[in-house]
Parts: sequence; C-alpha cells; structure tokens
Amino acid sequence: MVDFYDIRVIDGSSLSIVLDNGEIKEVSNNFSRGASARALKGGSWGFASSDDIDRLDAVKKSAIKIAEQTHSKRPREKINLAQVARPEPGSLPGVRINPENISIEEKVELLKNIDTASRVKGISSTNAVYSESRIKVRYMSSEDADLDYQLRRVGFAITAVAKSNGIYQIGQESRFGVCGFELFDRYDALALAEKAGKTAVELLSAEVPRGGMLPVILDPELAGVFIHEAVGHGVEADHVIEGNSVLEGKLGDRIASPLITIYDDPSMPEYGYYPFDDEGSGSNKTTIIEEGVLKSYLHSRETAGKLGGTSRNARAMGYARPLVRMSNTYIEKGNLGFEEMLEQLKNGIYLIGSRGGQVNPGEGIFQFNAERGYLVEGGKTTKLFRDVSLSGDTLEILKNVEGVGKDLEMHSGRCGKAGQLVPVSDGAPHILVSRALVGGRG
Repeated sequence: MVDFYDIRVIDGSSLSIVLDNGEIKEVSNNFSRGASARALKGGSWGFASSDDIDRLDAVKKSAIKIAEQTHSKRPREKINLAQVARPEPGSLPGVRINPENISIEEKVELLKNIDTASRVKGISSTNAVYSESRIKVRYMSSEDADLDYQLRRVGFAITAVAKSNGIYQIGQESRFGVCGFELFDRYDALALAEKAGKTAVELLSAEVPRGGMLPVILDPELAGVFIHEAVGHGVEADHVIEGNSVLEGKLGDRIASPLITIYDDPSMPEYGYYPFDDEGSGSNKTTIIEEGVLKSYLHSRETAGKLGGTSRNARAMGYARPLVRMSNTYIEKGNLGFEEMLEQLKNGIYLIGSRGGQVNPGEGIFQFNAERGYLVEGGKTTKLFRDVSLSGDTLEILKNVEGVGKDLEMHSGRCGKAGQLVPVSDGAPHILVSRALVGGRG
C-alpha cells in the first residue's frame, strides 16, 4: 500500500503555421493524448506514463509498483506532502472566437499580411509564425480529488532581419494569450509587424555604446525578463533545496529596494494561467517579495512539506513529471510616470526589449541582451544604441532600484526547465536602477 498516488490525463491538439520569407514553410496539426501516474511510498516516488488513456489502471499500477520496489530496496527519509487548497469554482478565461471555426486559408492569409507589413524598406528576410492549441486536463488522486479544465491559447510572432555592410539586426514582436482568435482584435498585428521591421532597419545605423557602470532604466519587457530569469528561478523551491539558489536561507530578509514587490499569480488570465496546478492545488497569488523583503518561495507539495509554504506551482509539460515552475510573474507597479523617471535618471541609458541571455541562480549573476537602447542626456532620450547588454549581481540590482513606474505590462512566452516547456508570462513597469553594468564596446 502506497502513501499517495495521483493520475493526470491530457488530451491536446495544436496547429502551427510558419512562413519563411513570405512562403509557407510548415502547416502542422499535432495531437497528444496520454496519461501519467505518480505514487509515493515513504521517501520514494514511482512514475509511469502511457499514450493510451484507456490504460489508466495499468499506468497507476506501474507507478505504485515502482514506488514500492524502490522503497523496499533503498528506503529514504519519508516525504511529507503539504496539503493542497482545492480550487474554488470559477469561470475560465473566455473564448469569444473559436479558432477552430476559422479556416486554414484565412489564417495563412492573415499571417501573410503580417509578414508583408514587416517588410519595410531595408528588410532582407522574415519569419512569421501562427499557433493555436487546445488542452483538456483531468486530475485524480488517492485523496478523492477529481478535477478537470479545458483551455485554448492563440498567438503569433514575427521576426524581421535587416543587413548592411556585413551587419545584421533583428526586430521581433509577438503576442500570445489564453483566448481565442479575438487576440487579433485585441492587438494590431500589422502595426506590430511594421514596428518589428522598422526596429531592425533603424538598428543598422545605431552605435554600439561604451560599456561601464551606469544608471539605467529598464523597459517593461526587459525588467520582466530580469524578474523571471534572475529572481523567479531563484525562488523555485527545488533549486533552493538543491543548493542552487542565492536566495537560500533568506526568507524574511530584505533583499531588494523597498520599492520592489513581486508576485507570481497563476489565477491571472495571462499566458501562464491555470485554474489548478498539476498536483490539483487551486491557483492563487504568491507574494515573493513584499516591499523588498523575501516572503516566499514557489512550491510543489513536496517542497512545501520540506520548507513550509503553500503549494500551487507544480507544473508539467503534457503528461511529464511535475516540477516547480513559475506562472505569471511580475513586479507590482509603482507611482512614477516615464517622463518623471527620465528626469530622475538625468544621464544614463534606457534599455528596451530582450534578446535572451544567461543566468546562474546559484551564484546570483546574470547577463541579458537588450534589443536596443537610448542614451539619456539631461532627462531626454537622444542617441540610439545597438548590441547592448545588462549584467551583474541579482541582489545588487534589486537593491539599486530607485524608481518603479506605473505602466505595468505583461509579456508572454515559454519557459524551459529539465527539458520541459510551459507557457508563462512575466511583467513589470519601467524600472530605474541607480547603478548597473552596461555592456558594449570596451
């Protein structure tokens, strides 16, 4: 007899359309049906999965057998699972226009129009992507849980490349949401595509800044990426337990400016939304940092049982094994307008957008590449910069925040961990940092 078991059943489908330089490169429909089961005996987990959802009992028995055999051969310290908060009945994010009611031909035509809009003078190549997905999830456990939900997600991305004299520059825009085809009523996809093209062309003539320690303003996209990568992964409790987080042992400590409050909230109708996590725990807001003080890590039932806290962030890609993951992670808005922030900065650099980067949550160091930047002189943006980066120590940057804007924006994407990708959103208003390492030419 095991101490606990649970079963997840996943039924999903997705459509992807890819244009390469305006030509159809891919139109693919994918279908995924399967189930997985976990079982816990003492301190040992058993896990099994199958792409045949009619074999639920066999999958459960396999997980139980693995847990019992592992426990018998090598007993480990007993795992105590934290209690879950059962999800409260509520409405899921609505779908006004079912994407399945829009023909493939209409979707391709829309994507071609997006591609065309990005092809401003000077653009040499483009890539456009449309995606939609539907997922049905059912969760059952030995604790008498029996829960289910269905979600749809829709989105697009456009990348435009400009080149001149051996220099290549990229402009990118994307929008994804937990919604239907009405996403294209919410956002002006053609205007965003044109913006991507113009950004790439403008960056060709931009200068590369001289690197150094400078005051900076981060736009909502880059500040959101910073919070997700440099802070969010550091508060995932499995990283803390593994000794791979600079935030280990710092609960209750002031680790940031009093202006900084950070939440993770899967109940927000953003791209990382879910009504309950993959352990059946109802979604709700977690306060990570409150006015500079570290208040909580993000937890699964196992990590919450070890460290204390509330479990609501166990997530899995499909029917894989659940891991501690972020959902919608953001800096709460402050009270500064952007012009006020520029005046307070006076002289420095304004960094915009994100082109990825690297982070080491164990050492608390990071390096991110911005899409572009502007020199700020006398409180005014002047010269455009390209090939500019931001790097440093996470805790130093958090403590050096001297201004938080009132213009919170959320951006969507997918986060990878242990080979699994899940939908997430990160967000922030504009952030003023008094001292940060900006990279450019030496």
